[in-house]
Amino acid sequence: MSEKVRVRFAPSPTGPLHIGGVRTALFNYLFAKKHQGSFVLRIEDTDQTRYVPGAEDYIQEALDWLHITPDEGPTKDGGFGPYRQSDRKELYQKYVQQLIDAKHAYYAFDSAESLESLRNEAASNGGAFSYDAKTRDALDNSLRLSEEETQQRIASGAPYVVRFKTPANELLSFSDIIRGAMEVDTATLDDKVLFKSDGMPTYHMANIVDDHLMEITHVIRGEEWLPSLPLHMLLYRAFQWEAPHFAHLPLIMKPVGKGKLSKRDGEKLGFPVFPLEWKGADGTIASGYREDGYLPEAVVNMLALLGWNPGSEQELFTLEELVEAFDLQRVNKSGAKFDPEKTKWFQHHYLQQMDEGLLTAQFQAFLQKEKGITYEKELHTIVSLLKERATFVEDLWEQGHFFFEAPTAYDEKALKKAWKEDTAGILKNVIGTIMSANPFTAAALSDAIKGWIVANEIGFGKVMMPLRLSLVGAMKGPDVFEILSLLGKEESIQRIQRFIDSQS
Repeated sequence: MSEKVRVRFAPSPTGPLHIGGVRTALFNYLFAKKHQGSFVLRIEDTDQTRYVPGAEDYIQEALDWLHITPDEGPTKDGGFGPYRQSDRKELYQKYVQQLIDAKHAYYAFDSAESLESLRNEAASNGGAFSYDAKTRDALDNSLRLSEEETQQRIASGAPYVVRFKTPANELLSFSDIIRGAMEVDTATLDDKVLFKSDGMPTYHMANIVDDHLMEITHVIRGEEWLPSLPLHMLLYRAFQWEAPHFAHLPLIMKPVGKGKLSKRDGEKLGFPVFPLEWKGADGTIASGYREDGYLPEAVVNMLALLGWNPGSEQELFTLEELVEAFDLQRVNKSGAKFDPEKTKWFQHHYLQQMDEGLLTAQFQAFLQKEKGITYEKELHTIVSLLKERATFVEDLWEQGHFFFEAPTAYDEKALKKAWKEDTAGILKNVIGTIMSANPFTAAALSDAIKGWIVANEIGFGKVMMPLRLSLVGAMKGPDVFEILSLLGKEESIQRIQRFIDSQS
């Protein structure tokens, strides 16, 4: 690719960032890095009525957590700023005027009430009103007013918007990297508002101007913007600017049923749809992948395969491997069904790959914060024994809580199977063997107890089942001799004796 690649992720700060938006950011990042280009973050806050305090910081924090940090943005100037549209509003008036002067746009003074009346009238006749080439010449705008009348209205403070003058009855041809060649009859398009009465540009106007001024070469965005593409292509032509390459990503679909993934799906089925937890102004809390214990590597890997196919059977990718393999030509046109269980599969894999020192530190923090337990002795060994069956850090507690607290009850089904008339005597002999074990290691304990079992010709199940039940409270956990060595001689003997006493 000969041109210097520049892509942008341009979210609106209207609340938490949906994972569909995160995937858009990820695909932009991967494409930029694949071609040694720049990944730009631009905050599109032209709609001030929907602005939510804290949303911009949330977006930046989410991207940082996922290690897809922008090369340029509000916190990192790359020479193309400002990177917030609200800080760029003085720029747009010039370009709006350029379109008006070239007869590609016009002033419209229609009131909201008059437009609503036209919509209602059309609806009553079984149709729909559209402000377009067929209707605009009869409406309250500068196309039918003289230049003098138009300027008088503006000077008097009459509210107005600026609309794009869509060409009539033209077959517009353009292409998309993912979807290929397309054609649209301009007779089906309306005259979109480019500049609002509050002095701010609409998304369409600001988007085109900013992409041009920031020298964006590729616009990679969600499928929901595909209907806007004809207008955007017409705007580029009206300005006589070269349009960037466009790629519209498929929707992320619900796990069950039809339609795109929503916050409600996550609430209903019990999984996050946001990268980070979000606390609403009304006190509601929406869960996030980070706070639910997911690793950023798992989230990135999961999102990368939602709508993109590497062309092989490979499913596990580091971020660096994704950069190397990513190709927009391999992005699907159809929607990608979200699979919460597959996300957990990725999480399990990356937890297993995690540095054990770091995993141990995280588990230690969990014990302190959630359980009020300060535990340092042999914690690394406990983690190494438990992690194979863990998907999240908190699973280490579920798998091995017995290392930190003695059982107060015993699994009834296992108890019926394990406790026989001679079990108390057998366990008392095991206590004696444990007391004399030296050194008190898993290997020495295994040799001593197994040696005693063989010497006394006792079935292994008659000893090992009640022994495990006494230590754990259930028939689960790692090697029983590892459990004994980690609990220590005194604690092990106390637990076995307590079990014997509970059945007397």
